[in-house]
Parts: sequence; structure tokens; C-alpha cells
Amino acid sequence: MATGQKNPSFVYLAAIFAMLFWGLSFIWTTIVFDYYQPVTTIFLRLAISSVFLFAGLLLAGKLQIIRKEHLLLILLSAVFNPFFYFIGENFGLKYSTPSITAVVIATIPLFSPVAAWMMIRERISLLNIIGIFISFTGIMFMLINPDFSLSASPAGILLLLFAVVSAVIYSVFLKRLTQHYSPVNIIAWQNLIGVILFLPLFLFFDLEGFLQVRPDARLLTALFSLAVFASSLAYILFTYTIRQLGVSRANVYSNLIPVITALASWYFLDEVFNIQKISGIIIVISGLVLTQIRKIKRS
Repeated sequence: MATGQKNPSFVYLAAIFAMLFWGLSFIWTTIVFDYYQPVTTIFLRLAISSVFLFAGLLLAGKLQIIRKEHLLLILLSAVFNPFFYFIGENFGLKYSTPSITAVVIATIPLFSPVAAWMMIRERISLLNIIGIFISFTGIMFMLINPDFSLSASPAGILLLLFAVVSAVIYSVFLKRLTQHYSPVNIIAWQNLIGVILFLPLFLFFDLEGFLQVRPDARLLTALFSLAVFASSLAYILFTYTIRQLGVSRANVYSNLIPVITALASWYFLDEVFNIQKISGIIIVISGLVLTQIRKIKRS
């Protein structure tokens, strides 16, 4: 832990609540899908989050204006996340299940070093390579039934993989941006750019359907939970965790996301879990943990 931290229990609570919000985000998204299409869901989620984050930054006097030399970098980062990432994640979730989606998305920290090695030649460890193969085996174990049929739509699986690729490329851009701006400012500006990018899609494809929906308490609760807890507070809490524990130790907590999503899917959405699906989740998480062991010992 970072030297001088006075309340270590708060750090761990911050990490756990960040993972709780992200784990529940797949449940909240599934609920919103009962009312809106994915593009509308993403657009509203980002719009509400942007208002929340910019209001907080303005009230705290912490808003940073993006400098001219970084405009292209912030734009490229926002294209990959939230634009490409949310297209892959939300449409993948629509054609899959919350538990499968959470497990696939949880592999992002696993593949990020691969992107760093390919794009900026950062060293990749043997443990990371082994962990990738183990986690990939676990994903296949979840997706392929005993009769060799798929437990999720092929389109859904490809879209989720597209989200993972988008996120790992985004992580390289993010690393450069964090040298100049605070994480909360980066998220706020990226979400705002995401709103602008999704606006034409929303107006062209979803506006008519959006106007026909009469919001009720169930929809509004899920939508505002997505925007405030998953797209705003979770990032703030996780950023605090990274500052106190370091990236490697903080990333270990991401292994909780598939577990939280699986339990919430079973409880709230009556998703069925068999031995095969449970075993696949355990295998994937084992691969993720393996890649962090050596890093944790060093920190």
C-alpha cells in the first residue's frame, strides 16, 4: 500500500464497491434493454454521466480543458472507448447473457499487456501468456455445450471480443493521457465525446422508439444506476484504489466482476447456472489471477 495511507479499510471498500457497480452494470443494462435499444441505452447513460461528472468537476474547481495538442489523442481514445467499446459490449450483451458478457469483458486486463507489447513494445511475461491460454480455455468451456453447439449467439460473442479489442487499444491511449490530465477529467471528456458520436445514431435509428416509451421507476432506477454508479462513481473509486495500491494489485479486484454478475443474474434475472458454466467462470478467473501473482509480489 502507498506510504502514508491512514485508512486502509477504505481503500479495499472502494475497490470492492467499484467492482460491485461494474458487476451490476450488466444487470442494469439488461433491464434497460426491456425498454430501449442498445444505442439509446448507451446514449442516455453517457449523457447522464457527463452531466454528473462535469457538474462535480465544476463545483470542485477541478475541471481541466483539453489542450490543443491533445485533441486528436482524446478523440481517438473516445472512439475506442466509449464508442467502439460500448457498441461491442451492449450489442454483445443483447445477444448473450450477463454472466458470459462479464466473463469475456473481465479478460481486458489480461490482454492489455499484449496491446502494449504490440504498440509500444512493453515487455510481456510468460505468466501473462499462460494466463491468456487458461482464461481463453475457460471462456470456450462456457460457450461450447457438450453437443458442440454454442451457448451464446456467434454474433454476440464476436461483438464482445470486439469490445475487448477496443478496450485494450484504448488502454494504450489512456496511458498517454494520464500523464497530462486527471482520470476523472479524462472520463468526463471521453463520455461527452461519446455522447456526440452516438447522437446521430440515436436520432436516426432510435428516436421514434425512444419517444414511444413511457419511463417507469424500474427503468429510471436502472438507467440512473448505470450512469451514476457504473459510468461515474466506479471509475472514481477505482482510480483512488490504483493510486493507493498500484495498478497490479488493484486489477486483481476485477476478478470479482464475473462472480458478482453471475450471482446477480441468478438472483435478479433467474439465469440458469450449470456445472459447465460455473467451471468456466472458475477457469477464467484462475487465468486472470495467475497473471497478477508475480506483479503483486513485486509491489
